[in-house]
Amino acid sequence: MAEPPTGRLVIISGPSGAGKSTVVRQLLADCPLPLKLSVSATTRQPRPAERDGVDYHFLSKEEFIRRREAGGFLEWMEVFGRGDFYGTLRDETTTGLATGKWVVLEIDIEGTLSVIPQYPEVITIFLDPGSMEELERRLRHRGTESEESTQRRLEVARREMAISDRYRYRVVNDRVDRAVQEICDILTSHVGD
Repeated sequence: MAEPPTGRLVIISGPSGAGKSTVVRQLLADCPLPLKLSVSATTRQPRPAERDGVDYHFLSKEEFIRRREAGGFLEWMEVFGRGDFYGTLRDETTTGLATGKWVVLEIDIEGTLSVIPQYPEVITIFLDPGSMEELERRLRHRGTESEESTQRRLEVARREMAISDRYRYRVVNDRVDRAVQEICDILTSHVGD
């Protein structure tokens, strides 16, 4: 009798501006492993081009709280100042793993630290922008943040960089193609673990 398929859980995180979304999107396209992105849930309103179930699972606050209280989230957080909740639905993860997928979570450091005790074998990868100067350059280049918001993001990034040693791997995103290849090589080295 064949063994049931078993997937792996992968977390990729890092400070805002490290290029997580770009790297993850390219990784899903280029890496030959059976990768599946876990779609996060949020209570914020969809932006014009966003689609429910693709970009996020858009939930009402009541539904989010109901699912949270029923143990439906692997991790979650409230973004203070905005009053919106974000989280990883537990069934998004378990369904993918049960079908042999390598489920990729693109989550923040707090979320990562709450997932590790639940999945000690998780492959954690911290995406490093290379330096605080480079991170600041990227944030300013976006042109989407106020000065206050940029300074707040930089302060959070300093704290995140200080605890990046809690991750199994650290990958510098100095070039997207190189970072994607390094992450794919890391994941491939775990095939058969």
